[in-house]
Amino acid sequence: MFADHGVRTVIYDTNVRALERIARGEMPHAEAGGQEMLERVLRGGFLEITAEPAPLRDCEFWVMTIGTPVDEHLNPSFAAIRKALGDLRSFLRDGQVLVLRSTVYPGTSEQVQRSFDRDQLRVGVSFCPERVAQGHSLDEFRRIPQIVSGFDDETRGRVETLFAPFTSEFVRMQPTEAELCKLMTNAWRYIQFATVNQFYMIATLKGLDFERILHGCRHNYPRMAGMPGPGLSAGPCLVKDTMQLAAYSQNSFVLGHSAMLINEGLPAHLIDLAKRSVDLRDKTAGILGMAFKAESDDGRDSLSYKLRKLLQMDAREVLCTDPFVADPSLVSLERVIEESNVLFVATPHEQYRGLRIAEEKVVIDVWNCVESRRP
Repeated sequence: MFADHGVRTVIYDTNVRALERIARGEMPHAEAGGQEMLERVLRGGFLEITAEPAPLRDCEFWVMTIGTPVDEHLNPSFAAIRKALGDLRSFLRDGQVLVLRSTVYPGTSEQVQRSFDRDQLRVGVSFCPERVAQGHSLDEFRRIPQIVSGFDDETRGRVETLFAPFTSEFVRMQPTEAELCKLMTNAWRYIQFATVNQFYMIATLKGLDFERILHGCRHNYPRMAGMPGPGLSAGPCLVKDTMQLAAYSQNSFVLGHSAMLINEGLPAHLIDLAKRSVDLRDKTAGILGMAFKAESDDGRDSLSYKLRKLLQMDAREVLCTDPFVADPSLVSLERVIEESNVLFVATPHEQYRGLRIAEEKVVIDVWNCVESRRP
């Protein structure tokens, strides 16, 4: 988007294969309007793509999209940011601004700013979280207010100037406030999904049709209009950010931990529902959708893969399919439907809506995507 607005832009990454794809004019992931924009900026000559960091020295702004993931103990890991800044320290110069864009643990921006100050390096640090929906970034960048922060007015003002060409409104915060705002936003969504998933488990354990209950809750009743439907809720952001907030609260974020237990437990609940109708031990189970959300090609941290692992312990065979995810273990939709005795709709891709499934097959469809039959 910078390059599309006539700003000379450098993409630096250590992933050479991804850079080669971009240089060939291929978007490395699904993004509405992304392919056309990439082709346009490559023709325009404002985009430089490099695996060498030297060009960074000439950039006024560095926009870092490295965040703080959680490790195997669900604690934040700072290793990636520390390594990147350590490796690139010799390319930083006075007068530059570092914009941290990905989700970080609260206090990370301040820690980075202090390290620059100790080295007497006059580089401003700003945390400006992206808050767009994956796959719709180019549209939402222009519509959603941009949170900006900085440790001084000059840095914050320069960052606003950077984003001004395609940002309609700014929300000014202190860096730690902005870091918490991002975490709390994702944790709130994760808790909402967990709440309705818990409701779904309560109803289906009693053999009730949750879609009818959900309709009754929401129909022409404004106070429940924002109630989401149930479904597998994970992906590369929500659970990670909820656990970062839990760590920041010294593990007193009881709601966050409860939400994780509910959402992460939904795959096992779906398998239990199937077992009420069929003995899985001599059956083939099929999973429709391996992306973490509909119409996405991103399988990172998708609960579809957890569902597959659990099914592999119970079923004779497990077949999986997805129209977007690049995974050599996946097979065609036709084969999954034909050979499976039990079908799990794990991702509500548009392609699956209205599918006709033979009556003799058991369908577990938490999304109410394929049909209304329940085991």
